[in-house]
Amino acid sequence: MRKLLPILAFLPVANIAQAQEKDVQDMSDPLAVYTQAGFGVTDKGINLKIGQTYDTGNPTTAGMNIIEVKGIYGDVFGWRGDDKTTDSIDSFRFRNFTTDLSNGTATQIDANYNLRGNLAAEETLDVSYSFIKALPPQGKFTFYPLAGVGVSVGENALEDDGSIDSGYSTMGVYGLIGMYSKFAVTDKIWINYNPFWLSTIAGSDNYKDNYYGVDQSHILTHEFALSYQINPRMNLRYFANWNENVDFFDGDQRIEFNYQL
Repeated sequence: MRKLLPILAFLPVANIAQAQEKDVQDMSDPLAVYTQAGFGVTDKGINLKIGQTYDTGNPTTAGMNIIEVKGIYGDVFGWRGDDKTTDSIDSFRFRNFTTDLSNGTATQIDANYNLRGNLAAEETLDVSYSFIKALPPQGKFTFYPLAGVGVSVGENALEDDGSIDSGYSTMGVYGLIGMYSKFAVTDKIWINYNPFWLSTIAGSDNYKDNYYGVDQSHILTHEFALSYQINPRMNLRYFANWNENVDFFDGDQRIEFNYQL
């Protein structure tokens, strides 16, 4: 940065602005890597997000870590019933994202820790590793197919014989395929639709048969987002998440503000 300052001092103001603008990433691109902070108001409480880029050691790749905390003070700020909200945190999410700038591919480590649990355990951690590929744009549409595999860990997991495995244990392995997609309405407005299909592959019988619901070894999930770019560094986004068992209006709803640092 010190070496850059003397050069900038002799550049016209317009050129300095252009140099600064190059540091701003396209926030509508699912494969964009940038340092960011976000704040969301949801039906289950407050969400917080922070993302930090890092040097991968390879000039053709870029890396980013993102941490999210979800469902803070759900009974106060959320508008769901008491059975779906608490005043404690609902879940944590960590993502490590690495993109190859030369060919439009990316890898992602995605870890979701759910404190509310399900039929398999009191609390669950799902960690997946996936590959993403940006396909050539088709008019206003861009598609980013994804495929990966993951492992599920549970606290006090329910065993096949009805006993409880005290502490943390590995319950099984799952696979996922899906897609990020973007439709550019205008330069400042875009729509995302992101479907994902998840299926258990191996593990205990209870995990394989009931992890996504009673007698459900797989599930199709949906995410819809409508976004407005306030300026190159700020956007406002509306999200809806639902699945084959929960319709659109009963699914998770949130409004999120994001700022690129």
